[in-house]
Amino acid sequence: MARLKEYYVSTVAPAMMKKFGYKSVMQIPKLDKVVINVGAGEAKENAKVIDAIMTDIAAITGQKPVICRAKKSVANFKLREGMPIGVKVTLRSEKMYEFVDKLFNVAFPRVRDFRGINPNSFDGRGNYSTGIKEQLIFPEIEYDKIDKVRGMDINFITTANTDEEAKELLTLMGAPFVK
Repeated sequence: MARLKEYYVSTVAPAMMKKFGYKSVMQIPKLDKVVINVGAGEAKENAKVIDAIMTDIAAITGQKPVICRAKKSVANFKLREGMPIGVKVTLRSEKMYEFVDKLFNVAFPRVRDFRGINPNSFDGRGNYSTGIKEQLIFPEIEYDKIDKVRGMDINFITTANTDEEAKELLTLMGAPFVK
């Protein structure tokens, strides 16, 4: 079992149960999935960009990403329907907990001048979104082997009903929110 999942079962869930007074253990919010998304607008000129992004994301997450294609043609952007424009991966269960543990405890502390993540990025339904400006903060990425510094969007989807519950859940799991 992943280290963060053991921590959730032994510490986070009882603390949430006590704080919010749930009547059943099934009411306790948990992390449902984590979606990592990388947009690549320059992929329409150079097809190798998608391959480079896919290898980086696969190394970071331990799971093969899916290529996202354009749904509509947009003449102003010189975009045709079906062209690859990004990459995404959805993590669940063990790989999700491994990634979240690595993100909170290894990657975020490697960001220069890092004070914490924005506590106001909740969507009103208990989900949290954040962005990273460069993929170099992950230890799996070698600086010499990347072609360009790219960012990514990370979405934490929880079973919480309110933002307050979701923030408490992520805080107890180790999310470094700005005070």
